[in-house]
Amino acid sequence: MVPDPGDAVEALIQRCLQGDQLAWEQIVRQYWRKVFNVAYKFVGKHDEAEDLTQDIFLKIFKSLNTFDRRANFQTWLISISRNLCIDHYRSVRKERETIDRDVDANELSPLSHDPSPVAALEQQDRVQLLREAMSSLPDTLRTAVLLRDIQELSYQEIADKLRLPEGTVKSRINRGRTELARQIRKLRGDDFGHKGTMLKRTGAN
Repeated sequence: MVPDPGDAVEALIQRCLQGDQLAWEQIVRQYWRKVFNVAYKFVGKHDEAEDLTQDIFLKIFKSLNTFDRRANFQTWLISISRNLCIDHYRSVRKERETIDRDVDANELSPLSHDPSPVAALEQQDRVQLLREAMSSLPDTLRTAVLLRDIQELSYQEIADKLRLPEGTVKSRINRGRTELARQIRKLRGDDFGHKGTMLKRTGAN
């Protein structure tokens, strides 16, 4: 009699829940390619898909005890993977929108035409705000953001320059952008001191 593959997976899950690390590693090896393929369809880059796949498996491991044993494990696995990829996509898109709204790299560059006195003052205020926010970042994050968003170097160029893995560089840039946007919002709140102004500027209702 041919063994039921579902029984084998069930046994692995049970061992995982009992703390068997080898059983979990076997599940990861067995389903890595399927989860990776889902992630790759969302991000389109091999290294980013690998990072996302690792994150997905970590979250699956933490959710393993919620799996309904009557269901198909692979179907459940792929469903969770897709949902997490969608969450990742929304998070990245939201972060980019925040950066686009709050951080304009061109503000560090001189204007190509002579602005009016009021416009020049506003430009100076924005540059000062951005510089203050940048100065509050840890050196590692500030350097990564400057190289990427101001000097416009590629991830690989930054990795070579800092002698770091490309994945580490991307992580620093993402964390730096998020922190920079937070600092800018914080400084704007301190500058204006009016809740209504902050709500209007941040697009809140």
